[in-house]
Amino acid sequence: MLGAMLNGWLAFALCAVSPPGPAGVVTIVAPAPAPAATIAELPEILAAARAPGARAVLVNVWATWCEPCREEMPDLIRFFRDHRGDGLRLVLVSADDEEDRDKVARVLAEAGLPADALSFIKRGDDMKFIDGLDRHWSGALPASFLFDGRGRKRHTWAGSVTYRALALGTAGLLRREPSPGRRRP
Repeated sequence: MLGAMLNGWLAFALCAVSPPGPAGVVTIVAPAPAPAATIAELPEILAAARAPGARAVLVNVWATWCEPCREEMPDLIRFFRDHRGDGLRLVLVSADDEEDRDKVARVLAEAGLPADALSFIKRGDDMKFIDGLDRHWSGALPASFLFDGRGRKRHTWAGSVTYRALALGTAGLLRREPSPGRRRP
């Protein structure tokens, strides 16, 4: 009953704020679907990180139950939005259990993860995964790894990472061509 009332209210709210279409027809805009996280093992995740086409790839390992992970997510997503046109690819890897796929998708949707970012839930042996990303990494979350366009690891951030740290870490890797109206620094 309550769910039906909420759905009705949502439809009313969308109609109330949606501009009329042709001939006064009101279009109801559905909310964007929650980003899907693909269940994958380390080789698939590394293949996504090393795939051609990016100048830099940021791989972030996080979990829904990790408060510092969720706190840094807005900076990661904002940095990606600001620099994807410069050649940045974002690969998020959740350490959550496969059964928590809906929870992972919900957190990513709430964070506003763009559709062109890649999202995985890791499967397989934890130590092989940890050592496969960085044998010096303890496995503590969050952790971020920067790869260049050739798939070579350039930097590791153990713990939370800030927008500024990402900007410093990617300096020289991303294309920064001035667009019309944008001055070169």
